Amino acid sequence: MKFKSAIKPYHAAAGGWGSLEATTRFVIDSKHALKNLRNLMRMNKAKGFDCPGCAWGDDNKSTFSFCENGAKAVTWEATRRFIDHEFFAQHSVSKLYQQSDYFLEYQGRLTEPLRYNPQTDHYEAIRWDDAFALIAQHIKAMDHPDQMELYTSGRASNEASYLYQVFGRMTGTNNFPDCSNMCHEASGGGLKRSIGVGKGTIHLNDFDKANAIFVFGQNPGTNHPRMLHSLRHAAENGAQIVTFNTLRERGLERFADPQKPLEVVTPLAGTISTYYYQPNLGGDMAAIRGMAKALLETHRLQLANGENGIFDQSFIDKNTHGVEAWFAEIDNTTWTHITHQSGLSEQQLRDAASVWQQAKRVICTWAMGITQHKHSLNTVREIVNLQLLGGHLGKPGAGLCPVRGHSNVQGNRTMGIDEKPSAALLDSLAAHFDFEPPRKQGHNTVEAIAAMLRDEVKVLIALGGNLAAAAPDSPRTEEALQRCGLTVHISTKLNRSHLVPGKAALILPTLGRTEEDMQASGRQFITVEDSFSMVHASEGIGKPIADTQRSETAIVCGIANAVLGQEKLNWLALADDYNLIRDHIAATLPGFKDFNQQCEKPGGFYLGNAAAQLRFNTPTGKAEFSAAPLPDSLFGELNAPFTLQTLRSHDQYNTTIYGLDDRYRGVYGQREVLFINAEDLAELGLQDGDLVDIETVWNDGITRKVSGFKIVPYNIPRGNLAAYYPETNPLVPLTSVGDDTGTPTSKSVPVKISRTVSVESQRIA
Repeated sequence: MKFKSAIKPYHAAAGGWGSLEATTRFVIDSKHALKNLRNLMRMNKAKGFDCPGCAWGDDNKSTFSFCENGAKAVTWEATRRFIDHEFFAQHSVSKLYQQSDYFLEYQGRLTEPLRYNPQTDHYEAIRWDDAFALIAQHIKAMDHPDQMELYTSGRASNEASYLYQVFGRMTGTNNFPDCSNMCHEASGGGLKRSIGVGKGTIHLNDFDKANAIFVFGQNPGTNHPRMLHSLRHAAENGAQIVTFNTLRERGLERFADPQKPLEVVTPLAGTISTYYYQPNLGGDMAAIRGMAKALLETHRLQLANGENGIFDQSFIDKNTHGVEAWFAEIDNTTWTHITHQSGLSEQQLRDAASVWQQAKRVICTWAMGITQHKHSLNTVREIVNLQLLGGHLGKPGAGLCPVRGHSNVQGNRTMGIDEKPSAALLDSLAAHFDFEPPRKQGHNTVEAIAAMLRDEVKVLIALGGNLAAAAPDSPRTEEALQRCGLTVHISTKLNRSHLVPGKAALILPTLGRTEEDMQASGRQFITVEDSFSMVHASEGIGKPIADTQRSETAIVCGIANAVLGQEKLNWLALADDYNLIRDHIAATLPGFKDFNQQCEKPGGFYLGNAAAQLRFNTPTGKAEFSAAPLPDSLFGELNAPFTLQTLRSHDQYNTTIYGLDDRYRGVYGQREVLFINAEDLAELGLQDGDLVDIETVWNDGITRKVSGFKIVPYNIPRGNLAAYYPETNPLVPLTSVGDDTGTPTSKSVPVKISRTVSVESQRIA
């Protein structure tokens, strides 16, 4: 496929006419325009389906409850294009591997089970029962249960995820690598250590009540556009929005609401950020420490003058532990260290602190710009520290808001997809299902890949996702997959992971979120959980493209039945009636009492959050201040001239490439680009549009390089770079992970760049 490439600045606001035009184009291109218009009108509505894109909450107020990227997700899924065995008869796996990720998914929906034939290098049709029997054969031939890895995507429903983890634990493993390992592990881990709950503490409507909102390390205009509505309403209500983001992102500057006709047809748009600061990559913890240092100085000065001070001392005394140790660490942190690491001036941080000081109700919100660094867990805890000082927890308009990525990644963890399960979860499963689950900690995603490379994995089952494209260190990840005895991918569309098969391999086609799920007991619905701990029913309305597709839940049940039989559970009965699954969830997981009845509530139901009620499940029973020092250096002894972050384009969601444009950043028809500060560009003796190689500076003797990337000057601090993934995933070392998180440091990659010598090799080296 050929695309017209161009670099031209985008001057309009986020949203507005550009968003409407893009949505219309994708609806028409799906070749199913009327069906998809109907789908969009039912998305995020009662008796409709939950968006298969991001995990932002539903306001239940808007006429249209979808954004541009949600529309892309729906139309991309509900296409008339399809793939069957005839397609694979014409295309070998080796030939398909040479195609782009966009080409692969553009071919359409997978419609029948497929088995890889290594002799012919083609996928061939296989019956469902034979596919399940093959999986059971490989699992039963394992030497021990931990030779199986059960990967999960955030797309999977609560019902499928719950049965998946029960199946795994009945088989005998806690190996549950999942997509959250690569994204928000620092949020869950940091929040658990600080407040005892690994989730955000606010409701969606708290944005309407906040006086100040601090936005750290996220780009809602592309990654969760419905958040822009919440930020816009907050700004209109008088809230000060303070943004910390390394790149200038259009969605955090100006937003035109596509549902307001006047804003669509005129230049009228609302300002989002009152203040916009651009820290160095990895410098957010230092920035927050600087704010805290300025606030502590003011607090002490007021106390010395006989005034009350600026902190909520009553809240601190009653609800927290360890504040003096943190104060001592603040005192030990110099302004020189803070400004050098953050890349921001002392005055900028004092100005940001002043906004926090003057606000009675503060929300702090963050995403993967915070969670994909070596010291991410401590950065999350530093954000919590700041909020605890003002008592900004457990009251309207204030709290903590990690913005999760995929639409049910938080629900997956709630359902027990966790390689480090709690004793309470395992005890509950043991009592209810009458078996002894494994107690040994399992593998996260990076650990699972390492185990594959050691030839310790006989079976990989992937419930959604695209592990080959999502994981770091792409050549080693692909080698790892090919070393498995059997790889099984439960998927809606063709992707990169299918083209690096294990010694044996299956592709099992599944229904999408938009499609009607008919089982023996009738039409089914599933549930998902958003970033605000709201659980929603989701019921697809479109007819599946083929009757050979099966739901994720039915596929999990088919595998479990073939492997375990029906001694402990009648798996096939659960596939027939999802209400039975929800009864098991209600009996084993807190917050889900009367689950089936609660699903009838319009807008969903709230799971609750103990920390939001000022009940802290920590060793002291109080919220814990963290006294972690700032890192001495973000890369230790490594001497790298640049730090690279990998990120999404606007025509992308996770590893799904909807198109080759990144409208808000002014990139069209291409993806192999490198954003760089114009002064850095000049100092290197390069010019706008030159092609460069990017090479990782690491200490394990492995060369990691990508070639032929076009230089694009951008508003980004000196020494910082940005480029799209998965094209730059080969640069992220498997061994570079966050402390106590195991999350790849995809926002902190030490690199050097050089002019491309040969333009013939434009693909990843």
